[in-house]
Amino acid sequence: MSAQAPSAVILVRATRFVPNPATAADNAFQADAPSGQTEESTSAHAVAEMDALAEALRAVGVRVHVFDDDDHTRPDSVFPNNWVSTHAGGAVAVYPMYASNRRHERRADVLEMLKSEYRVQTIVDYSGLEPDGVFLEGTGAMVLDHVSRVAYTARSHRADAAVLERFCTDFTYEPMAFDAVDSDGVPVYHTNVIACIGTDVAMIALGMIPDEHRREQVRERLAVTGRTIVELTEEQIREFAGNAVELCGRTADGRRRYVMAMSARAKRSLRPEQVAAIEESCEIVAVDIPTIELAGGSVRCMIAGIHLDRRPPLAQAELTEAVEAINEDNPVTPDGRYVDGNA
Repeated sequence: MSAQAPSAVILVRATRFVPNPATAADNAFQADAPSGQTEESTSAHAVAEMDALAEALRAVGVRVHVFDDDDHTRPDSVFPNNWVSTHAGGAVAVYPMYASNRRHERRADVLEMLKSEYRVQTIVDYSGLEPDGVFLEGTGAMVLDHVSRVAYTARSHRADAAVLERFCTDFTYEPMAFDAVDSDGVPVYHTNVIACIGTDVAMIALGMIPDEHRREQVRERLAVTGRTIVELTEEQIREFAGNAVELCGRTADGRRRYVMAMSARAKRSLRPEQVAAIEESCEIVAVDIPTIELAGGSVRCMIAGIHLDRRPPLAQAELTEAVEAINEDNPVTPDGRYVDGNA
């Protein structure tokens, strides 16, 4: 299995989704709902789009964990990749969020699911940095090369350089920070709208990095891995072509299949030769999500990949005598002591 492409993902089914007014100031990709469309109608459309994405991923053999969210105070909770990331070897990171109304998107039940179904060794929580006004919004702020251990990061309010250095030290990544702006000079709010790194292919809008020297450094760092580089235009970025993610699914007979998940809008913006370059190493899975894209994010933003080893079901796990005793309804430990379940 590729270290780059997770075989399981987390999605949040946000039943009260609306574009978040608190994030509109620095998110140039965000848009208002159609005139006259009620919040209830917007939310209903978004839920249908979330369900369609979950079904499309399951259809190609990706394991999908869906968490419902009925809280109207969390309009952006559909984008869990901003607050949590997982890493091979059993590490989980929890991140500081820029918008104050996004900070309670962090969910203990998601972390508990990861600990119960996957092998989690440690959770590193950076959220305590929020009162200091420094932020790093997960795999929105960083596009991670899990193979070569590089964290590509466009500097912004949501990607503080000091927190990036701290994350890279803790998780053994090489930081590669750069400025990225649109044609109006507006900084890109999240790196994952302009770049996607797969196992054998990378899509990136290098032209949005104004410093020519840094642009070539980024190009060279990607190319040295042997990946095919698909260069995207700013126009394609505005259609969310960069906001894609490679996943590892399974065929009906159990063989691995690598897929590039993106929105239908993103795929429509790609030229035939770009599609062909992507499909040399993975098949494209495209889903229409126009309502969710109003919030300024697309398919990549919706997916928190799980790069953790899965635990065997409890029935298959080899438990020690002591652990078996603790798991009984009326347990007695090997030394003969009764264990009170309420203790």
